Amino acid sequence: MDPLKDKHPGVLRSLDYWTILIYIALLTFGWISVCGASYTYGETDIFALSTRSGMQIVWIATSLVLGFILLLLDDRYYDTFAYIIYIVLLVLLFATIFNPHSIKGSRSWLVLGPLRLQPAEFAKFATALALSKLMSTYGYDIHQWKHFAATLAIIFVPMTFIVLQRETGSALVYFAFFLMFYREGMTGSILFTAVAMVIYFVVGIRYADVTMADSPTSIGKFTVLLLIQLFSALMVRAYCRDRSVFWRILLFIVITTGLALLFSFFVIPFDVVWVQLVVIALLIGYLLWQWLGTRLLNYFWIALFALGSVIFFNVADYGLNHVLQPHQRTRINVLLGLEEDLKGAGYNVHQSEIAIGSGGLEGKGFLNGTQTKLKYVPEQDTDFIFCTVGEEEGFVGSAGVLILFWLLILRLIHLAERQPYRFGRVYGYCVLSIFLFHVFINVGMVLGLTPVIGIPLPFFSYGGSSLWGFTFLLFIFLALDARRNLVRS
Repeated sequence: MDPLKDKHPGVLRSLDYWTILIYIALLTFGWISVCGASYTYGETDIFALSTRSGMQIVWIATSLVLGFILLLLDDRYYDTFAYIIYIVLLVLLFATIFNPHSIKGSRSWLVLGPLRLQPAEFAKFATALALSKLMSTYGYDIHQWKHFAATLAIIFVPMTFIVLQRETGSALVYFAFFLMFYREGMTGSILFTAVAMVIYFVVGIRYADVTMADSPTSIGKFTVLLLIQLFSALMVRAYCRDRSVFWRILLFIVITTGLALLFSFFVIPFDVVWVQLVVIALLIGYLLWQWLGTRLLNYFWIALFALGSVIFFNVADYGLNHVLQPHQRTRINVLLGLEEDLKGAGYNVHQSEIAIGSGGLEGKGFLNGTQTKLKYVPEQDTDFIFCTVGEEEGFVGSAGVLILFWLLILRLIHLAERQPYRFGRVYGYCVLSIFLFHVFINVGMVLGLTPVIGIPLPFFSYGGSSLWGFTFLLFIFLALDARRNLVRS
């Protein structure tokens, strides 16, 4: 029997229809939201191609066709041509840097007559394929520096090109791949370091200008330096397994810091931050001495963590105040509560919060939202489309949309874990990491919980590039999953 005759029926039987149903449900609710966000009073035909809602139907229809084609293609093509696809997208990204067309300050679009495409949206699935190809090669070990460095290069090259296109938000999405690294065996210390850096930045910047009572000590700087010491001590306990060293370090930190604070409060007020810096310097020296004495490399890495933490905090503070553009700095300050600026950088978030809050429990109904109809919210059918869901569908509708995304993520985890080969598993986790990042950041920025970095909500935000890009991501994985048990000849 010709194996090609049994190929497609086998694929159709193995296709994960639950994920496809969730995909179709998200497309449907996405179109309803685009229609609500772009509708203006007096329009008589929401299906006309002259309207945003009408054009979104075109993007949805073409996405369904693309998805069907991707399912029909032999899954071995994605493995065989992974690097070629990646290189082609890199060339497009590089060419876009010199694009003469600037749209809203960004050069990330290729304008081909009436059609505008954003290569950065397609580079996500190309990068995911290249990562899957590299990490599934024989002998690959994420714990070997040369292998991990090659993996990072695959991520940071497109990121660099996208940043040069002045599209920083799309570039930040590529950090989502680190979630996949963690699943594939990356040490938890790297993930912990990333979380620690975020804590240093938020706490240090937020309370940098707040001083302790009767002392010139900055609460922000003092807290960050104390956290560096405590984190280092805990890492000694976790990775070096030496309780005596851990307790020595902890007691030294507590006693020295306590005495410095008491002296500053009751004798001579002075900046305790200087004492903290001396403590960290002594801590680093002690850890290096332990490394030389025991030959345990973990002591060296913890010392490097402490030193890098101090350098990062000072560089981040300098970068915020001297490198970032004023509008970028204002956005961060608004998010951290240092500024209000309701008419400037905080306007979008403030208006979206008003729109969501006005929806109440059940919402105002389809096409009945006043904030969105009167165009109070900028980018309300693209980056801020979730506020339309909140206003027209209320808390119930918003929760329903988030549940759909949650079901999609859970389904993708299930599909990724049942892949028989590493290529499919790595690609699956790349896909769910990107979706998780987009949903978390987009919804978070609409609610004022995360910075406004301008990334779309999957299957909801208006536009062909993002919809096609997410469709490529999802359906390539569905094609891989559908053929996971296919007998080859």
